[in-house]
Amino acid sequence: MSTAPTFALVGHPNKGKSSLVSTLARDASVRVGPEPGTTIQAREFPLRIGGQLLYTLVDTPGFQRARAALEWMKQHETDAGSRAGVVARFVEVHAPDERFRHECELLRPLVAGAGLIYVVDGATPYGSEYDAEMEILRWTGQPSLAVINPIGAPRFVEPWRGALEQFFRVVRVLDVLEAPFDRQIDLLRAFGQLRDGWRDSVDTAVVALVNHRAQQADDAARGIAELVSSALTHREIKDIGRHDDPTHHTAALEQDYRGRLRQLENKARREVEGIYGFDDLDREEVDMTVLDTDLLSQESWLVFGLQKRDLVVAGATGGALVGGVVDVSLLGASFLAGSLVGGLVGGALGYFSSDRLAELKMLNQPMGGRRLRYGPTRNLQFPFVLLNRAVLHHAMVAGRTHAQRGRLILTQEGKVVPIATQSDGSTKQLSAVFTRLRRTDPGSTSWVAALAELTQIVADLMSRET
Repeated sequence: MSTAPTFALVGHPNKGKSSLVSTLARDASVRVGPEPGTTIQAREFPLRIGGQLLYTLVDTPGFQRARAALEWMKQHETDAGSRAGVVARFVEVHAPDERFRHECELLRPLVAGAGLIYVVDGATPYGSEYDAEMEILRWTGQPSLAVINPIGAPRFVEPWRGALEQFFRVVRVLDVLEAPFDRQIDLLRAFGQLRDGWRDSVDTAVVALVNHRAQQADDAARGIAELVSSALTHREIKDIGRHDDPTHHTAALEQDYRGRLRQLENKARREVEGIYGFDDLDREEVDMTVLDTDLLSQESWLVFGLQKRDLVVAGATGGALVGGVVDVSLLGASFLAGSLVGGLVGGALGYFSSDRLAELKMLNQPMGGRRLRYGPTRNLQFPFVLLNRAVLHHAMVAGRTHAQRGRLILTQEGKVVPIATQSDGSTKQLSAVFTRLRRTDPGSTSWVAALAELTQIVADLMSRET
């Protein structure tokens, strides 16, 4: 592989240069802000995956005195062939000059051989004041590409395109804050067109990024499946004396049980966010809109749970599986009556008892005393609520660029259809997997197989949402 290329992002202040660097470098440490002059000196952001340097992006300050700088250059040029040298001479001469500090900072990486990415705002009109910037960039002689960033609204994209095509061989339109992964890859491929020697490096970077993205999705699917499995099998235990009143401990056990479920969900959220490089993401999920509700609230049940029709299907599936155990134990002598009755009873229970999360059980201890156990849950809604919320969270994290700042608010504009209850057989398949996870010992061969199946289902659901 040839040397990894370097690209400098240049342009007017507040046009999205830093945001594009943050997005393509997958680095939330890039300073991004609405105020002019957020970037005051050039800073390199290398992108490495598995220790391999794929490319380096250079965030630069915006032009401040492009016309004055171009005038100086014109006074010192002798012919077209001297222009790149004149730009280099400008940087050398004016390095200590505060008036041209920003111009020197943004031109320095270009003089050193970086390719240039010129970023403009497609929501503001093109004006002749930009001509001086583009002329200076053309004088550098470096391979170049222009990006029209439609900040707010793309009202002036076409006028910009016409002007940019006079100076740049490649022009792309990209919302640098909201750019989905495939659009980022398309832009990266365009970088490879800037210079023949970069093509192999860029192709290698594209393959590495696509493979890394697939691995991120696999890791997230496994984490979500493990969350559901852990929550389904969790129980709280408390040993009490033979004559202790169990009612004195019920409320505390239930509180601990529900608290642990919330902890499991939040831990899984953090794991998914970390997988995609958002270790310090501020997330808003509780007590905001209908979707930003607590895991165990009635609103979450209604939005992310099953419809009554689906509850019957889920209950019948779980009941049939349990009844099937009876058939096997009787060597078929029941003529599948166990499955039939189990399905009917399970379906009825799914319809009539969907609101209870878990029950308290009291077990006698061999050495005296009694043991209270709260959980595991037998609620048919619960794993669907948990899974739907997790897949929605993943979709929003995976679709978020590192240029976005502020809170992640778990919403889908009020239009949420529980993705695990679509009419494609997924409800029945998931119910069967949930039942197996509930009724097998963690770590057993059957449990491992059920977890693997759930992971694949989750991966398929996630692929629909991202």
